[in-house]
Amino acid sequence: MPRVAIYTRVSTEDQAKEGYSLPAQRERLEAFCDAQGWDIADYYVDEGHSGRSTHRPAYQRMMEERDKWDIILVMKMDRIHRNSKNFMIMMENLEKWGKKFSSMNESLDTSNAVGRFVVDIIQRIAQLESEQIGERTYMGMRQKAESGLGHLGFRVPFGYRLHEGNLVIEPSEAEIVRSIYAQYLSGKTMEAIACDYNDRSITTRGMNNWTVWSISRILHNPIYAGHLRWDDLIVQSGHQPMISSEVFNSVQIKVASRIKKKKKGSIIQLPSMDGCIEDSKMR
Repeated sequence: MPRVAIYTRVSTEDQAKEGYSLPAQRERLEAFCDAQGWDIADYYVDEGHSGRSTHRPAYQRMMEERDKWDIILVMKMDRIHRNSKNFMIMMENLEKWGKKFSSMNESLDTSNAVGRFVVDIIQRIAQLESEQIGERTYMGMRQKAESGLGHLGFRVPFGYRLHEGNLVIEPSEAEIVRSIYAQYLSGKTMEAIACDYNDRSITTRGMNNWTVWSISRILHNPIYAGHLRWDDLIVQSGHQPMISSEVFNSVQIKVASRIKKKKKGSIIQLPSMDGCIEDSKMR
């Protein structure tokens, strides 16, 4: 009797779709196994992971434990992959290992050329749908960025915290941010600033030592001057700034002047007026 690995997955977008919840997938797949007379070897569940990548903990564990099962069973093909190349690589591996793949909804037979062709077409359609979702998400985020309203989903930077979807200043961290800008403008290097904080046992939010990179990220982030960056846009936001645009601009000029070998890059210069700008290229 075949041993089955039941694989279920939901991404953030799938959570709201009827019939896509993890319990719903599991219930239907268990009933399918019962009808087929298959034994369930184990359950592999990835929650909140995209099907575009193979870097999913349960998926990786399932492949490592392939000696436990004979067939991978999913409710629908896009549960296992939303990228045709990744799917075909998986199918090649399964064939090499003597394993099979089964999709409950599509009723696929991959043992012949026609079946494999149909699988490939379905996967390419799934990939197209996934890419279209990505494009719509990008456009939505860009429109939100242009409006300057709301959190854009990035990691909350040092010096701020998130309250009811809005960035608010964290006083103890903000003091460090302002000090970093002041010290750099006074002539200190990023390395010297990092060493000073480390010598005084002042750590980052993650309780790590300061580095040139962590100091540089703060000095280059327009969020501290009340602006949000999204892709090539820099737009004035409604959150409270820690430094003025003039201070931020002065730091960008000073950083650029210290680069010995000037490569193609960009100097961000923030406007005093409302609106959005694009990075001005430095040649």
